[in-house]
Formats: sequence, C-alpha cells, structure tokens
Amino acid sequence: MRHLLHAADRSWRTGWAFSLPGLLTLAIVMGFPLIYAVLMSVSSMTLLRPALLPFTGLANFIHVMSNPQFWGALFLTVKYSIVTVAGEFVFGLGIALMLNRVLRLKSVYFAILTIPMAMSPVSVALIWRMLLQPNLGIVNHLMEVIGLPRLDWLGSADLALWTMAGIDIWQQTSFVVLILAAGLASLPREPYEAADVDGATRLQQFWYITLPMLRPVSAIAVIIQLINEFRTYDLTYVLTKGGPGTSTEVLSFYAYRQAFLGLSLNEGSAASFILLLIVLAMTVIFFWLLERKR
Repeated sequence: MRHLLHAADRSWRTGWAFSLPGLLTLAIVMGFPLIYAVLMSVSSMTLLRPALLPFTGLANFIHVMSNPQFWGALFLTVKYSIVTVAGEFVFGLGIALMLNRVLRLKSVYFAILTIPMAMSPVSVALIWRMLLQPNLGIVNHLMEVIGLPRLDWLGSADLALWTMAGIDIWQQTSFVVLILAAGLASLPREPYEAADVDGATRLQQFWYITLPMLRPVSAIAVIIQLINEFRTYDLTYVLTKGGPGTSTEVLSFYAYRQAFLGLSLNEGSAASFILLLIVLAMTVIFFWLLERKR
C-alpha cells in the first residue's frame, strides 16, 4: 500500500511538473491582461490621464449602460450573431450531409473548404471590400450584366449589416462543416439499418436519428461560433468602421471606439468586460440547457 501511495504521489508531482510551464504561460498571457482590464474598468484612466487612481467603482459600468448607443450596439451584436450562427449552421449541416455521402475525392473537397477558414478575417474583409466596391467591384458589374441595378453594399444603412453577415457566413461555414462532418462520421450505423428495416424514409431518419444523435456536436459548433460572432471586430473595422452611422457598430467595436476614439480607456474596458460577462453567462446557460435536455 505504501508503495502504491508513493507511486501515486510521484505521478502527481510529475504531472504538475509538466503542466506548470504551460499553466504559467497561460496565466501570464491571459490572466495579466484580464486583471489589468478589470482594474481599468473601475478606474479613472483615460488616454489624456493614463493613471489608474482614483478608482471609481462601478461608475464606469453605470455610465456605459446608461448610454443608448451601448444598448444599440448590444442589440446589433445579438441580431448579427443569431443571423450568422444560424446561417453557418444551416449551410454547414447541408454541406456536411452531402460530403458524408461522398465516397471519392472527399479529402480534396475538405481541403477546398478549409481555404476560407484558413484566411485571416482582415484579408477576407479586404478581398470582399474590393469585390463589393460600388463602381469598380466585380459583383456590381455582374449584376449590371444580368440587368440588375448596382448596390452600395457597404455604404447603405439597410444593406451593410447583412452584407457583413454574409461575408462572415462565407468564411466561417467551413469550420461548422468540419465539426459536423466529424460528428456524422462517428454516428453508429445500427439505428439506420433498423430504420431501413422498419421502412423509415430518409427525411424521417434525418429528423429522428441523425439530429438527436448529432445534438452534442451541434451544440459545440453553435456555442463556439456564437462566442466568435459576439466578439467580431476585424470585419467591422475593415469593412465599415461601424458605419454608415452606427448601423454596423457591434459591441466590440463600440468598446474600441469608446476607448481609443473617445479617449476613455476606463469606459472602453467596462464595455469589454460587460461583453465578456455576457459571453460567459451565455456559455454557462447553453451548456446547462444541453445537459438538462440530455
């Protein structure tokens, strides 16, 4: 017994010895900026007065949340995230189901699908900004060729948010495809064989077998993409800079504007911390609902 306890203790120390460098690196890279951001959010720091003291408590949070622009940015963020995640999931599931039935050249198709995902959001935004340019862009040129009017995709308050959402869906759907395709490949064949014997149609098999068994994988894909969309910044900055007006000013860009354009680092940090709390609460609730459903 003493030998077993000694071996377990040595194994525990060895595990910590291997884990400690990574944990320390993670604490330095993520922990220090997070703590400093929390301190800034309760301080009086601005770009004109870069000092933490005196601390103001929750005054910055109250001031941010009393600003109608904050609630407008939050509403836009929720709407944008719902639209993009729903689009990515629907398109991703459809493509994954088609690829699941492909037998030849499947690796080639997957390689092609990973191209948009491998591109940085900044490069994607720059490419689409050139393609959607009102006067010289190829998209408007093709529309004019088939008799449709030119559109100001990024300069119209009615179109800019939906255009940005479409670009985001184009890039991020590949990630959802990969996750769902892996989930489909791991599903057991026995329920489908039993359903074939019972005479179930393809639609019934999809609705009553595929979707329920794919729910955990789908939930992971949805929550990861929901977190990504809630903190979208790159596309907004490159494509529209929050415009026209504030029609594409999502919450992350609102925090940037408060901190660096409004010179209020404390209010920008408070807005960013509110965004972090929303994402954390959303993640906890989502997984709680998933476990309860299971």
